[in-house]
Amino acid sequence: MKYLLDVNALLALSFIEHQFHRRVATWVRILAEEGTTELATCSITELGLIRIVVRAPQYGFTVPQARSLLRRLKAASTLNFTFIADNHDISHLPDWVSTPKQITDGHLAQLARANGAILATLDRKISGAFLIPTER
Repeated sequence: MKYLLDVNALLALSFIEHQFHRRVATWVRILAEEGTTELATCSITELGLIRIVVRAPQYGFTVPQARSLLRRLKAASTLNFTFIADNHDISHLPDWVSTPKQITDGHLAQLARANGAILATLDRKISGAFLIPTER
């Protein structure tokens, strides 16, 4: 199985101090033990992570530092990270998208689906996405 991480899941995985780090890291460890799973990013999720860690005062990264963080995360993971190229325009947006807050989520969910993946998230409200489980 391949999972496209949304920005929040990628952020949580990146920082031990993040309130959901343990939840995401535990899930990733379990996937790694199963050995048949890939994690994926795309332009939106990578740029979203970089934007947050550069703009949010609690992180205080520069753009080069944020890029380095993402490269290290992808290289150090016990799972294979892949990159999903994004060639979807607005015509691919799912019909369930009806508010501005759903646009990016809908786009990512459809992008994942079109590339044999599923969107992995901490957000319970994304139709068709995989909710990263709480710790057991």
